[in-house]
Amino acid sequence: MASEAGKQQVYTLVVEVGRKAGDGLPDKSTGAALMCYASGVDEAEAVRETVAILKAADLAPLDVSGYGTLDERLKAGDEIDDEERALMERALAENSVVVAQMNPFFD
Repeated sequence: MASEAGKQQVYTLVVEVGRKAGDGLPDKSTGAALMCYASGVDEAEAVRETVAILKAADLAPLDVSGYGTLDERLKAGDEIDDEERALMERALAENSVVVAQMNPFFD
């Protein structure tokens, strides 16, 4: 679904990261899933920005899953609370990536 040309939107992304020296993940974890809200004119831009920022933060992105914009998620039946909406608004206002949650993986 195309948005208005050039208009920033916020996309919900889940990024799986592996291990890398200095990544700050828990000692025995094998990686993590990061829930991110990223602004972009399209999902591809939001993914590129998110991966670049995570790499700059010494994380090792392996895979990104996109869950769409706020409107797309609401149409899909997702329940989005005020806290999540506030994080999305922050990502849009700052034209940035907000990491909302990190779930480490353990074998």
